[in-house]
Amino acid sequence: MPQTSAPTAGPPAPMGWPRPPAAVPAAWLDRPPNGARVTVAGLVMLRQRPGTAKGVIFVTLEDETGTCNVIVWRAIYERFRRAVIAGRLLRVTGRIQREGAVLHLLAEVVEDISPMLDDLLRPERCRAGDQPETTYADARTGRVADQK
Repeated sequence: MPQTSAPTAGPPAPMGWPRPPAAVPAAWLDRPPNGARVTVAGLVMLRQRPGTAKGVIFVTLEDETGTCNVIVWRAIYERFRRAVIAGRLLRVTGRIQREGAVLHLLAEVVEDISPMLDDLLRPERCRAGDQPETTYADARTGRVADQK
């Protein structure tokens, strides 16, 4: 199987914000071939454990570039139970499974890197001037406006 190393630099993170090391941004997951081994990291947006899935857990991670759907098989869940259940910020290494436009990451290693979130609460990081400039669309008009 092909192995893809993580890029040394992803899309720029806002200045001074922590970035998980050695993680491929979600927006770049279309680049490695099917079956490639990659590492992603992101906030846990959703965990699902359907009764009909025979012990499989589905996790959706989000980073600053998009989302990644992770499939955690029962054996991997048993090995990394605490991280899968309690982690707020995860780094997952696994193989890309692509079928058409649908892409999943089949987890092999799940790491809880939630302590990186606590770093954001340090007083020297919590300054309003450090917030990145963003744009948003007004829900009523659909017009895009700048926000600082």
